[in-house]
Amino acid sequence: MDRRRSRIRYELDHGNIRQLSEEEIKAILRAADELIGTGGRSLLAKILKGSKDKKILEHELDQCPVYGYYQELTLPEITNRIDWTIKKGYLEIQYNGKLPLLIFSEFGWEIERETYAEELFQQLTTLLDCNDYSIVQELKDRNRGMIFLLLDKIEENGNARFIPLLKSWKEIEYKKVQAAIQEVIEQLAQKGSIF
Repeated sequence: MDRRRSRIRYELDHGNIRQLSEEEIKAILRAADELIGTGGRSLLAKILKGSKDKKILEHELDQCPVYGYYQELTLPEITNRIDWTIKKGYLEIQYNGKLPLLIFSEFGWEIERETYAEELFQQLTTLLDCNDYSIVQELKDRNRGMIFLLLDKIEENGNARFIPLLKSWKEIEYKKVQAAIQEVIEQLAQKGSIF
């Protein structure tokens, strides 16, 4: 039996959607990041709807920062928006066996990488006063390009209060990331601004 014949077919339909705002595109991409390579359009629509579906709760997809972003829309209306992002080249569909799964296009990943790096930067900023840097464990093994972007944001911020967090992070990282973290520590130490 030909495996391609057994693939689940899909048809993209963006309905009457002609344009999405930048905020909407970022929200769809952020939600998609939770299931890249493991889920498809239906699961993404459920995250954006804020569904209490068993699979959503089981995989803690309700913890996504944009969970429920389109709660006022129907699943077909949300799927139209997802299909628009696919047709416009922000997301792509790739088969894994017979299942059509979502992946980022290069262009879509550039946008999501920036969004996610900013989200992490804001999280790290809130931790500067509590001295609990356990979040750095979650940063290990993340996309290196996104991590370097996050480090750039910390360096651009210029706040030397990041140094203890960076030192804690550096201890658990691989050599290339350790070197990049050390450079940021040195830059922040030179600037010496604490705010």
